[in-house]
Amino acid sequence: MPTLTVTAKGQITLRQDLLKHLGAAPGQQVEVHKLPDCTLTIGSHVQDGDVNDFIACLHKPDAPVVSIDDMNEVIAQV
Repeated sequence: MPTLTVTAKGQITLRQDLLKHLGAAPGQQVEVHKLPDCTLTIGSHVQDGDVNDFIACLHKPDAPVVSIDDMNEVIAQV
């Protein structure tokens, strides 16, 4: 298990292999969660593009149109 050293300013530096494992690049933010047992979890969410790119990926012009009644009918069969 890798160990990290706390600086006089109370900071730690993650080694390159750990950053690579997270998929974190310079300028990206890393999330840290405090757990009740005094441990931390660290995670990274890679975000490319913006919300418009996300919305555009949802539009499927060839997708069939399904009504609420059709959905309810399928649900009732389950």
